[in-house]
Amino acid sequence: MKEMQLNKKYILSKDFKVKDITVGSLEKMQEKVIQFGEGNFLRAFVDWQFNELNKKGLFNGKIVLVQPLAEGMIDVINRQDGLYTLLMRGLKNGRQIETTEIITSISRGLNPYKDWKGFLECAANAGLRYIVSNTTEAGIAYNKLLFSKDECPSTFPAKVTAFLYERFQKFDGDLNKGMIILTCELIENNGSALKKYVLQHAEDWELGSDFTNWIEHGNYFCNTLVDRIVPGFPKDEIEDITHRLGYEDKVIVTAEIFHLWVIQVDEKIKDELPFAKAGLNVILTNDIQKYRTLKVRILNGTHTTLTIPSFLAGNNTVKESFDDSIISQFINEGIFNEILPVLNFPNEMKVEFAKNTIERFQNPFIKHYLLSISLNSISKYKVRVLPTVLEYHKMYNRLPKVLVFSLAALIIFYKNKYANIDKIELREYEVNDNPDVITFFKDLSNETDYRTVIKKTLSNLNFWDTDLNPIEGLAEKIVEFSKSIINTGIRNAIIELNSK
Repeated sequence: MKEMQLNKKYILSKDFKVKDITVGSLEKMQEKVIQFGEGNFLRAFVDWQFNELNKKGLFNGKIVLVQPLAEGMIDVINRQDGLYTLLMRGLKNGRQIETTEIITSISRGLNPYKDWKGFLECAANAGLRYIVSNTTEAGIAYNKLLFSKDECPSTFPAKVTAFLYERFQKFDGDLNKGMIILTCELIENNGSALKKYVLQHAEDWELGSDFTNWIEHGNYFCNTLVDRIVPGFPKDEIEDITHRLGYEDKVIVTAEIFHLWVIQVDEKIKDELPFAKAGLNVILTNDIQKYRTLKVRILNGTHTTLTIPSFLAGNNTVKESFDDSIISQFINEGIFNEILPVLNFPNEMKVEFAKNTIERFQNPFIKHYLLSISLNSISKYKVRVLPTVLEYHKMYNRLPKVLVFSLAALIIFYKNKYANIDKIELREYEVNDNPDVITFFKDLSNETDYRTVIKKTLSNLNFWDTDLNPIEGLAEKIVEFSKSIINTGIRNAIIELNSK
């Protein structure tokens, strides 16, 4: 074993052995997972979890990475023999935690654009059982393509179809040689969407009913919900981190402590996913939707609710927002007295989720810039916050003041080019949304009557799918909040709201 010398950097590889790595035993492990995607998220989330399984003797398998695009990181990862450092940092029960671990679950990486034959050869591995993916939300999409056994198709679903067809042929349609497919793309029903497109390609390519039957009955396309903040490569700190580690890691990745993976799973394969046995926060369920609702309403809903009011009030990041006592009081009121009461979950479960959410937002190692989060705020409000507003109104026959105030601030943010903070500081910003949304508010930029602006915004069916003006008191309450923001400055408006 080489001694680590802080004045001499080694590239992380099998030649540079540290106590976390026992290369001999790892090299004997069979490749069991083929993973589409080599980026930060999968390496800090899925590959770390398989690493945990290996450490506890619950999996004893390795991962083959497949680069989903022609350009990527596979060459760099291969030069490090699949090894990389995961730096997890955050708060847990109020304590600041930082851990460093070398992840050893990857055996090698493939670029199918350069080695299509090598990629297809993986299909003949009898021990292969899992497909994992994160090809971004745009990755699970259907484009009609011609089929060529000798050429890598451009889309992810087409690659999966070609791979599965090769496996189907190699094992003569053996149902026991099908795959468990864990899609991690951030779209609803991600596994079902991938299966739909695989079946469409099978039809387009005339691969036959026996193959379609094998897809249907021998393979398991699992819908999943993933949750972990992964800032990625720590470029601003890399020199200091490299000095502390004593070696150079070109693909080191940082992540928060918290993780959650919800997998909608068939009873037949539950025992093949032993993540919970390793102490990981992985939930196997037949109903993923309720967990999606919990995450979207509390985590994402809180993000959307606080982002614009806090930015207009002078903050730049989520952590700054929670360090700001005025904003912190405002958002805690929204979470605990407006969002949680309408969620049909056990109180202990939703309160714990909310407390974890707040702790994650306070993570000193992660900078969530409010302007970045404000991207597409109209559609985010519609999906993440509006359902809570409607359910709260129905349940209590009144409007949730924090969530409605947030909508008033959102409309002001979109309509105005400058934000007036207590009538003292002017902040310039850009609104980022789709062109139709931008055009709508530009057309209203010279409208001085906020009642007109608000009523037109609420009646925009492209925004909300319905006219919100008939909701009793909504337009009037937004007008009231807008006047308060414009006349007194948003910080004073929030102080006034907090006192009610």
